[in-house]
Formats: sequence, structure tokens, C-alpha cells
Amino acid sequence: MILIDHPYISDFLLRTIKENNFEIVSTQEARSLIRDDAMNWISEHEAKHKLLNTANPLLYTNSENSLKWIFDNLKGTDLPDQIKLFKDKFKFRELIQDIFPDFIFRKIKIDEIQSLDIDALKLPFVIKPSLGFFSIGVQIIHTKSDWHFAQKKLTYDNLKSIYPKEVMDASTFIIEEYIEGEEFAIDAYFNNEGGVVVLNIMHHVFSSRTDVSDRLYSTSQNIIRSYKESIEKFLSPIGDKAGLKNFPLHLEVRIDERGTIRPIEINPLRFGGWCTTADLSWYAFKFNSYQYFIQNKKPDWDEIFKDKKDEIHSIVLLNNNSGIKPSEICYFDFEKLQQDLEHILVIRELDYNKYPAFGIVFTETSQDNKKELKEILNSDLGKYIRQ
Repeated sequence: MILIDHPYISDFLLRTIKENNFEIVSTQEARSLIRDDAMNWISEHEAKHKLLNTANPLLYTNSENSLKWIFDNLKGTDLPDQIKLFKDKFKFRELIQDIFPDFIFRKIKIDEIQSLDIDALKLPFVIKPSLGFFSIGVQIIHTKSDWHFAQKKLTYDNLKSIYPKEVMDASTFIIEEYIEGEEFAIDAYFNNEGGVVVLNIMHHVFSSRTDVSDRLYSTSQNIIRSYKESIEKFLSPIGDKAGLKNFPLHLEVRIDERGTIRPIEINPLRFGGWCTTADLSWYAFKFNSYQYFIQNKKPDWDEIFKDKKDEIHSIVLLNNNSGIKPSEICYFDFEKLQQDLEHILVIRELDYNKYPAFGIVFTETSQDNKKELKEILNSDLGKYIRQ
């Protein structure tokens, strides 16, 4: 069963639901996004009855906005408590404290940020909303000057969100030690027996030590083969502790030079936001992550890679870091962008007046052309903005 909510559903997910006749809950939000009566709609009342009367109910959400429906309607299942274990970053740290006993973290109210003396804290550290999304409000603190900059950013006025409080709540923050290593984002699920199934592993590349943006995520055969088994071993005890079955997730970790995996966060009941990372598995590896989860299937990676070259497949979030106000922009030149990237597979244009990005593109890049990814990662996108 699938819960659909704002802000976005991709054509690929929509087609997946329709072609597989997956049940979709007929909420007001879903109906406003999907105007197709031929879908396998199921009333909220019937959905609630089915889910409440099923052990380990099978449910996927495209958006964390749907979590409120689960909290309101599924109190008789384990899902609300399981979601809170991961959605609340402080609760998540408490859950895995015995696995990572030396990891330092603490909770802080937003009102305390302006008066907090960081001399008592070990640098570097990360501060972020305990309930957050899309890197909103995340700051990496290496120096006192970083902290003074963060104090100016981390205010109620600056952190007003388009997302409901179940998704993004700036009243409480978590301060935690900075995790060294390369960052990776993983789509996975716990199957009907509680086993871990990895669907995609993406290298989240940054432009600098202080960059926290979601500009570039890349996957490849080499990345999957290098980390799949260690990710499975890492997730297994977490699933055991939380009692997870039929549970999709989007995991963010850092992996250091010794191969040690340290978790950043787990996002429950969904894969990557805005239908990004799950759609990428289709473009990169030609299998459908949504379908695999609902049907309890596992990728045959050896078969997938049998005749495949090691191209790099990426998601590029065209966030507006140009410094140019949306009101001063006429349009974003996607045609110019296509000239600069080797092979754009999909362009998803966004309303940059409503969202802090011009769009999302899916790309394919040959191994000897990595420079184009570095260039778009470091670009302020000014060359594509028409005023």
C-alpha cells in the first residue's frame, strides 16, 4: 500500500503504481496530486482497517508529510514508534548508543543557541534540527567563526519551513561530534523476515569541508560492489533492535579510510526525498526499487552488472546558491546546462519561487569525464540564470 503526499510525485513512481495496480490511499493530498480515477484507490477507512489488522504492514510513503496520517491512524501498530526512533535524531542516537558507545551527542533548544559557549564542546561538531529534512538548518562547526556564522543562521525566522512539524521542527536541535569520512546515501528495506535488502548506494559528494548541500549524489557498479555487504552487516543489528520488517528506509552514513561505517541518520518509510534515489536505481541499474520493496524482491547484482560498463549515474540538485533573488530571475537555461553535461537522462524543473532549487536532473557520465561532475558541484549556477 502506498501513501502519497506533497510536495512531489514523479511520473516514474506514478507509472509504477498504475502498472502494478498497487493500492494507493485516497487521501485529499494524494487526490490533489493524482487526477486519475483508474488508479487502484483505497479509501482511508479501508486502508486503516487493513493496516491495523496486518502484522508488519507493508506501507511506502513518497513524502514525510504522510507521517502525520500514520501517527493519526495507525496507533495500533508498531509503525508510529518505529518512525519516531529514526525521525527524531536524538532518539536515533539513543537507540544505537550501545553500538557506538563513544559517540558524543546532546540536545539543545533553539533559544539556547545564541548564548551557548562552545569552549566546553569538542570541535569540530555538527548542529542540526532534531526533526529535520533536506539539510535545512544543518551547520558544521570547525572554528569559533563558524559558530558565530551559525548563530546568525539558526533562528526561527531563518528556519521557517514549508514542511509540517512532523517533518521539520526547528524548536529542538542536536549537537553531535563531526563524523570523518566520505558520505554515502543508501536506499534499503527490511524484508518480511527482517533481512536487509540494499537497493542503491550513492556517494554524496561535497564541494568543501563546510558544504552541507544536496547538490550531487552518484552511484556506480564500483560503489555498489565496494559497500553493499558492509552496509548489510551495519543495518542488521539496527533492524533487530527496532524490530523492523517490511520497512523501507533511506540511510545516510560516513565511511572512513579504514572502512568503518558511522551513521548520520535513517529516514523511515521512504527512499530518497522527491522521488530521487529510488528513481535513479531504474536509470542506473534497470530495476524498480518501489516494485522490489512492495513485492519483497532482491536485486541480483551479478546479473545486473554482467554486461554493464561502470558508468556514473548521478542526481544533481540545482539549488539556488547564486545569491540572486528569485524575483530577479527570468528563467533557468536548461538548454545551456544540457550542452555542459555529457548525458542528461531526465530534467525535472521546479518552481524556484516556491522551492530553493531550479530543478533536479539525472545524468550519466563516463568514468573519464568526472570533471563535469566536479564543475557542476562547484558551480554557483550563475551561467545558467537569465535575468
